[in-house]
Amino acid sequence: MQVGYLCYNGKYIHAGEPIFTADNRSFRYGDGCFETLKVYQNNVILADLHYERLIASLNLLHFDIPTNFTKEFFITSIRGLCAKNSLSGLARVRFAVFRSDGGLYDPVNNLPNYVIQAWDLSKTVLELNENGLITDIFPDVRKNCDKLSSIKSNNCLPYVMAAMFARQHRLNEAILLNPYGRIADSTIANVFVVQDNEIFTPPLTEGPVCGVMRKYLLQAELPFKIKEKVLEIEDLENADEIFLTNAIYGIRWVGTFKDSNYGNATAAILHEAIHENLFGM
Repeated sequence: MQVGYLCYNGKYIHAGEPIFTADNRSFRYGDGCFETLKVYQNNVILADLHYERLIASLNLLHFDIPTNFTKEFFITSIRGLCAKNSLSGLARVRFAVFRSDGGLYDPVNNLPNYVIQAWDLSKTVLELNENGLITDIFPDVRKNCDKLSSIKSNNCLPYVMAAMFARQHRLNEAILLNPYGRIADSTIANVFVVQDNEIFTPPLTEGPVCGVMRKYLLQAELPFKIKEKVLEIEDLENADEIFLTNAIYGIRWVGTFKDSNYGNATAAILHEAIHENLFGM
């Protein structure tokens, strides 16, 4: 549930108040991107990776990035909103950026505007899911494989449709394919498989979002080495384990994909390692 205030271009505004006109380019065209991140006891978790992805996305989208749009500005703005809303424990934050109003498809200028929202977050997100997720393929829409496919875009229609499909079919998550019928990612997460004691996730050339937790797992010192590999549907069906990752939940293990069932031994070890590294737990 949205709490008291949001931050719009540096100003605190009551969360229920309107802040956009019909000319807003995010509303009109999905022209922008966003970060979803976790704040724990005033610490912006994986702040470096979130800021790095945000700036890379703004560059790909040809924004004119102001000099004050620094990592310190990013972190301070997030902490300030959490403090304003008395979120001293665990919070979910959405930092959305969109181009200034004006123009049709061709913009008048490329200056970024931003909105930060914050919500209280249950501590259950710090725990490994007790029951395995139920998943299947979303058949209706394919995820593109291009230089924009890795961005957390304000245009999220493939994921909206996939989430609706999952709800209609009583799934916890739906897996999206790329134009070649291979694994891209899931509704809100990146996909990993465990095969013969090795862990694989699709490379960015296969169309997944460049997830912050995904990048952390590929770079961090962990009990298992994780590699990028093109994944077919059959790889998921024949995997020893499947797990999904994002910045809010960390790791969630999959119990069922199609007619196959899985355990969580590797996911449990990684979950413990991640939480010891990031939270000291």
